[in-house]
Amino acid sequence: MTTGETRPLLETNNGQTDSQLATSTDITDGFPDSLPGPNPGKNLSWSSAYILVVSRVIGSGIFATPGSIVKSTGSVGLTLLVWIAGTILAACGLSISMEFGCMLPRSGGDKVYLEYTYPRPRFLASTLIAVQAVVLGFTASNCIIFAKYTLFALKVEPTDLQHKALAVGLLTIITIIHGCFLRTGIAIQNALGWVKIFLIGAMSLTGLWVLLLQFFGSSHQVTPGYMHNDFASWNSIWEGSNWSWSLLSTALFKVFYSYAGLSNINNVLGEVHNPIHTIKTVCPSALLTAGGLYLLANASYLLVIPFEEIKSSGELVGALLFERLFGDSVGRVLFPLAIAISAAGNVMVVTFALARVNQEIARQGFLPWQKVISSSRPFNTPLGGLIVHYVPSLLVIALPPQQDVYNFILDVEGYPGQLFALAITVGLLILRYREPNRPRPFKAWLPAVWLRVIVCLVLLAAPFVPPPNWQGDVDFFYATYAIVGISVILFAVVYWYVWTVLLPRWGGYKLEESVEVLDDGTSITKLERDYYASG
Repeated sequence: MTTGETRPLLETNNGQTDSQLATSTDITDGFPDSLPGPNPGKNLSWSSAYILVVSRVIGSGIFATPGSIVKSTGSVGLTLLVWIAGTILAACGLSISMEFGCMLPRSGGDKVYLEYTYPRPRFLASTLIAVQAVVLGFTASNCIIFAKYTLFALKVEPTDLQHKALAVGLLTIITIIHGCFLRTGIAIQNALGWVKIFLIGAMSLTGLWVLLLQFFGSSHQVTPGYMHNDFASWNSIWEGSNWSWSLLSTALFKVFYSYAGLSNINNVLGEVHNPIHTIKTVCPSALLTAGGLYLLANASYLLVIPFEEIKSSGELVGALLFERLFGDSVGRVLFPLAIAISAAGNVMVVTFALARVNQEIARQGFLPWQKVISSSRPFNTPLGGLIVHYVPSLLVIALPPQQDVYNFILDVEGYPGQLFALAITVGLLILRYREPNRPRPFKAWLPAVWLRVIVCLVLLAAPFVPPPNWQGDVDFFYATYAIVGISVILFAVVYWYVWTVLLPRWGGYKLEESVEVLDDGTSITKLERDYYASG
């Protein structure tokens, strides 16, 4: 390799690049199954892929975020408007991921798309993804919800230590299952996914059930929070609305979090049967499933639970709904346990996908202990990637206090996510200009692409607009999550500059790439120092 030359991105074993493969007649068969490395096998059928997406999307969000969203919006009308707007914007983002996934149907997701779109500055996109995946790629939020709902169902007044111990225990068990028992882990997350769909369906139908009881004059002791007055008048549902950009942005971040994972299948396309057809059918199906159930679930909350009670519910709004409907025996015990199981299923699918992203990052030389993390030994699983995912999740669960940590985690994850969403969306426009003849089995609607660009810019600026009384949805400075998110990105840029520009300049060398094949057949990219000739 000549000095300063970059190896063709995502080169396959026969030397063809993605650009060459994309011009083949059969785009589906032309692409390799995954990034360089041993083919892990086509383990995911259509139904498994659907569950992988739906179970990732329907996690703790709909059970835990509505209370915080209501607190930010201040009214019934604005709450529903935020959810509807968030659903439309989630659809826009999904269409962009679908276009990228059909163009580059291989494992890695956003990492693949950013590297392909932004090859210069050299290594910058890869470094940003690597830092974001390691520092912010955790599943702490759903582990916390699992602990809270489990202890609530058991009628335990938990200490901070009990919360953390139960959350860490779940994370540890799931890491062991996915690291040692591949097919068992897939089977468990499929089963939990169907349980979750049933649960959110039951929750969504409770609002209609309450309406029927009211209509037929049932004596069932349910006191809907807004049944008699507030839904009867258009003006009343907007009373108390907070139109602050800062508060609305945090509410939208939480709606986006509730839809996070619609493109989860893009992370593991190397393990999916017929990946392009699967993307084009699974992703819209998952969006329709989640969107319909979310809107019905929110209607149930607003019909059954008094509005002020929702505001103060924290992460337990789902438990309050079932407790008011079915009493202490069933509503307080059985359904909260089901929600806890739902959160556990979400942890399983997120861990499954992000571990493989970490493994691909390691294969390209952006993590230490590259050979260990890249290898699929001894269980033909990304055990190294699982450990990389486990450590930051453990720290986020164990170190902060529990009171505000859930909402803060969501906001910190959401803000840098908008930066990457903006980069990917702009990148799609760049690729359409740069490679107009590239086969695109799916093409996002252009107004949806531009809408996403505008919304990303607004959401990136909104946290710095002071909310009323300078008070956000947490008990510290309202823009803290945005500052932390920007700090992570700046750290990644500084890290990239130091190890790819500054140190090579001082040391008299350039970073070059070479391919090495491990004993298990995994191809990795080694970054080696090529020193200048003396004299």
